Amino acid sequence: MRLDKYLKVSRLIKRRTVANEACDNERVSVNGRVQRASYEVKVGDRIAIRFGQRTVLVEVVSVADNVGKADASAMYRELPQSADNLS
Repeated sequence: MRLDKYLKVSRLIKRRTVANEACDNERVSVNGRVQRASYEVKVGDRIAIRFGQRTVLVEVVSVADNVGKADASAMYRELPQSADNLS
């Protein structure tokens, strides 16, 4: 699944166009590297999203095309912030 679609389906970012813009503006990195919206997300990837001063770090647990609102948070696991994880 594309990175922008994963961010939308998992509800980490509300809209796919906003997720696409975040990738274009280099605010999303996967496994320590800035990635484009077309990056194929895999289970085990670590995604860091910068929202202004705050950074959210998650690990991909599952990839699914259609997920209900209640199950969206089960697609990822939030990781604690540390200097090693942020790149």
